[in-house]
Amino acid sequence: MQYRNIIRILGLLVALLSVTMLPPAIVSLIYRDGGGVPFLMAFMWCLLIGLALWYPNRFKKDDLRAREGFLIVVLFWTVLASFSAIPLMLLETPNLTTTDAFFESFSGLTTTGATILTQIDGLPHAVLFYRQQLQWLGGMGIIVLAVAVLPMLGIGGMQLYRAETPGPVKDSKMTPRIADTAKHLWYIYLSLTIACALAYWLAGMSVFDAICHSFATIAIGGFSTHDASMGYFNSPVINLICVVFLIIAGINFALHYAAVQNKSIRNYFADPEFKFFIALQVILTAICFGVLMSHGTYQDADVALDQALFQSVSISTTAGFATTSFADWPTLLPLLLIFASFIGGCAGSTGGGMKVVRVVLLYLQGIRELNKLVHPKAVFTIKLGRKALPDRVVEAVWGFFSAYAAVFVICMLLLLASGMDDISAFTAVAACMNNLGPGLGEVAANFASISDFSKWVLIVAMLFGRLEIFTLLVLFTPAFWRN
Repeated sequence: MQYRNIIRILGLLVALLSVTMLPPAIVSLIYRDGGGVPFLMAFMWCLLIGLALWYPNRFKKDDLRAREGFLIVVLFWTVLASFSAIPLMLLETPNLTTTDAFFESFSGLTTTGATILTQIDGLPHAVLFYRQQLQWLGGMGIIVLAVAVLPMLGIGGMQLYRAETPGPVKDSKMTPRIADTAKHLWYIYLSLTIACALAYWLAGMSVFDAICHSFATIAIGGFSTHDASMGYFNSPVINLICVVFLIIAGINFALHYAAVQNKSIRNYFADPEFKFFIALQVILTAICFGVLMSHGTYQDADVALDQALFQSVSISTTAGFATTSFADWPTLLPLLLIFASFIGGCAGSTGGGMKVVRVVLLYLQGIRELNKLVHPKAVFTIKLGRKALPDRVVEAVWGFFSAYAAVFVICMLLLLASGMDDISAFTAVAACMNNLGPGLGEVAANFASISDFSKWVLIVAMLFGRLEIFTLLVLFTPAFWRN
């Protein structure tokens, strides 16, 4: 294991992270909210520590292997999320404990959107901006950004990209060079963010709110600058804009890239994962609308449709924005939406969950097993669209599902052991592993009331969800550390 090379890379990344502390300080200066000093102090700390890690190891530039790639990805998220907690610990308003600062930081960077903060409207603008910025940076995976930048510093990126990129097929690249791939992804990501911010602003948001909410929308994060989340604006137009951009962000970015390159949207409709994803949103919205109207939750059909569409897309894409407390809806709907978050967004999107393509493959494999019972000697292949998939891919998906279920059960048992009730424990783990944010019961509004032990368990759950189980789980195998 190339430990000195890994320390050199982490030092560079921490030094780069320090730059992200400056925009909140500038925001504080603009709004004169008095919250900028902690961010300047955090900038100095991160820069000095990053240089201290990098300088003694600056000449260790060996080629990375797959093992180093996985270790760097895990260390990247844990180390950078930990350093991102520094300004939150230094703040006077809000005055956070170390555990709360780490929880908020990990939740932001992993785009989970679970928060321990209350009275968000009264927080300094610098703090509000920093939370949204964390989600934006984490949305596409800062690793991809690092892959675009670090080759200039003598660091190869293929191993990092393979370890970070979600979905069952890790080696597919849109362009021959990995740095070009990362740059194209970020061009698309940045363009969508700008378009979303402009749409929010034209719909009536302030410039500050429009920028902040565009960060969280494209990252499918869920943090807001208001306690009432999107419900603060009370605008069907803003709700619709949010829904449209959440769906766009929940689609595989490789399809966006193909659409831009080919100047055609045909690729979307030829993709089976996209079609299933859109169908899921339509079905969920129709169910929510029907149940809300039949129970008389809303008297006006337009209001019911607006709320059903927004909550369905927000929860199923794992954004977690809210216009109302969906936990107060008829019991079927909160549980239905929580289960929908297990599916999440498409592979290669900023969404969480198990990813649509994996769920589709699990379904197809189930159908194949049923057919084999009827025709034991027949040979059945699993096709995604017109492409027959090798059994190795299907086996990997089943392996992912079993590992996901095992980690989920362990985390939930730990929360139950800490004294949390069953509904709160189940939905808290679902909200964090699926990078969703809100849960039910004790964690419906925020996570402030749960114990410190529970928060650390959920931080681990966020990491497992963000790193798609295997990337983190592989570090616990003896074979990984054996030369």
